[in-house]
Amino acid sequence: MPLHLGILQTDSVLEDLQPRFGDYPSMFEGLFRAEDPTMSFTTYNVQDALPDNLDCDAYLITGCKLSVYDELPWIGALAEFVRQAIEAKKKLLGICFGHQLIAHFFGGEAGPAPVGWAVGVQTSEVVLNPRWMNAVGVPPSALNLVSSHKDQVLKLPDGAEVFATSDFCEVSGFTMGNEVLTIQGHPELTTDYSEALMGVRRQLLGEEVYQAGVESLQKTTDERLFTQWMLAFINDRDSAADRAEVSQQRHG
Repeated sequence: MPLHLGILQTDSVLEDLQPRFGDYPSMFEGLFRAEDPTMSFTTYNVQDALPDNLDCDAYLITGCKLSVYDELPWIGALAEFVRQAIEAKKKLLGICFGHQLIAHFFGGEAGPAPVGWAVGVQTSEVVLNPRWMNAVGVPPSALNLVSSHKDQVLKLPDGAEVFATSDFCEVSGFTMGNEVLTIQGHPELTTDYSEALMGVRRQLLGEEVYQAGVESLQKTTDERLFTQWMLAFINDRDSAADRAEVSQQRHG
């Protein structure tokens, strides 16, 4: 059966940039369909309403300009939906805001990054090589992704494992069991989009951060590799629940 991904859209691309780059759902659809053209998608604008079922094979939480610790009703409701999805053994992918939300509401903490804004292409060291990474090939020692954030995960949730880290962002990516995979970077964003967004935010970022961000765009990015990792993670069904089911079938 083709994979059906639910996109939990938490925000939209700036209106002035949408004619050129589209919105987050179309970015993710293009990213995944380049690797698996059979995939289907349903987008939920979670600021308005959450899914009323768990029919998708997996769910992805997008980035957002807001903070996960903002006291907004929809953020708490989204965290509760994530809890239900995890309990139902659904696969969860968290991107930027989604990465921080899962950490913050499941025993960890997200907050303002001590080092300030991260923009442009950020490099993280890959410190684990789990089965789903190796399914794609021998993992590289580093991962380059476009980034745009001023918050980050400050404390891991219980049971989480860091697979990507950097001096700038210690928790760049983590997993929780076989259900949750998150990343602080943005595999859906291109360097052209990053340059355009930094241009809009140039005064907010400050000239030093802006110039460093623009210079970093010369790096080669790994969005295709990370997309392959996400798909391998979703398709990795050798979870504890699956093993228990197999064991029961063998001994039942």
